[in-house]
Amino acid sequence: MKDLINVLKQCILMKGFLDNDIEGLLKDINYSINSFSKGEIIALEGSNCSSIGIVLNGSVEVQKIYASGKTMTISKLNEGHIFGEVILFSNRNTYPATIASPENSKIMFISKDNMLKLCSINSRFLNNFMTLLSNKILMLNNKLRNISYKTIRQKIASYILEEYEMQQKLNITLSCTKKEMAEQLGIPRPSLSRELISMKEEGLIDFVKNTINILDIELLEEVLDN
Repeated sequence: MKDLINVLKQCILMKGFLDNDIEGLLKDINYSINSFSKGEIIALEGSNCSSIGIVLNGSVEVQKIYASGKTMTISKLNEGHIFGEVILFSNRNTYPATIASPENSKIMFISKDNMLKLCSINSRFLNNFMTLLSNKILMLNNKLRNISYKTIRQKIASYILEEYEMQQKLNITLSCTKKEMAEQLGIPRPSLSRELISMKEEGLIDFVKNTINILDIELLEEVLDN
């Protein structure tokens, strides 16, 4: 139980909760914990979503699998992250993408009825859940804005500035690989690398591995207006 509580404390749903608070909530509901092997599918695109999933161990990927067999990773979720929360209460509660386990993982599932119970018995949990949904809406709006940009440089600049706003520092740490970043922006991986190098040579940014240092934020913002 202690290990479970330690992971759940990383989850936004349990923000502000003490160990005893979390233990008390878990005793009031029914939940399940399932283990998945590397490469195993957790949920297929189009399948019914009847619960949220919380990553307790390992990681999961949200994937779009095309008819040709090509797979595009939309996002990667690590320990404490959640999936299924946006569609659980929608009229069309089916997964819009496939959820896969790229490594051995352990997932906690909480059903719709039990989520409603948690929201009704604890106002802090309800507030955290509403915050989670609001953040997701803002993130989706940002992604739509990225899609509207025409050039690769504009897409990259927008992505970097969004990270800057969230992390509140010029030296930002990427939560994904360059390959995953390219997939999120809908651009080829080589094109991303070439443009990052070009932006570095022009003095807009500097980068090492998974960190990007914004050298001239005004020039970076001007990219979006061109």
